[in-house]
Amino acid sequence: MIRDCDIKFVNKEITPFGGLSLFFKMLVKCRFEEHLAQSGIPVQDSNRGYKPAQLILGLFAGVWCGANCFGHLDVVRYDQALCKLLGWEREADHRAYQRYFCKFSQGVNQRVFGELFSWFFSELLFDNYTLDFDSTVIVREGFQEGTAKGYPPKRPGRLSRHPLLAFVSDVKTIGCDRATPPQAPTTLPSLTTRSQGFKTSGWD
Repeated sequence: MIRDCDIKFVNKEITPFGGLSLFFKMLVKCRFEEHLAQSGIPVQDSNRGYKPAQLILGLFAGVWCGANCFGHLDVVRYDQALCKLLGWEREADHRAYQRYFCKFSQGVNQRVFGELFSWFFSELLFDNYTLDFDSTVIVREGFQEGTAKGYPPKRPGRLSRHPLLAFVSDVKTIGCDRATPPQAPTTLPSLTTRSQGFKTSGWD
């Protein structure tokens, strides 16, 4: 039997993503913004630009709301109730994210994520990690930096990347990843020559 429901209009802003407040409270407790500022992320050239911390947290919120490309990040911008819940007067549109992430380079990525990974693993009360190496193939559409013609199993000859991954199975997380072209070898000696990337990620 169908239960009776009370349907009515209310003069209040609502959001289906209210549960994100728990995730952001966890980040506040972990002092994430403080560590993010100490990691050396690029700063804005204009004082009218959005704070880098808000853009990073906005990216987190957008991904958790289902965004899988820059254009989808506007789902956070148009959710006024969610913005108020997170303490933002206004949220950036997807073009602000694109402009900001153009400031990142391979060197900046290694420096920033090296600091963040070092902080993350220093907080874990665990010893004797097991580091497992693996690789995969990701097909890319259009022109993207770092891609080359490769041999994906299902779409051979298309542009792709061949990322190398380091898994920490003990805590079920990714310790480090390196985006490499399809021609990059994945033998043990080749992984050893790339050890600098893992050192900058906290695996000294």
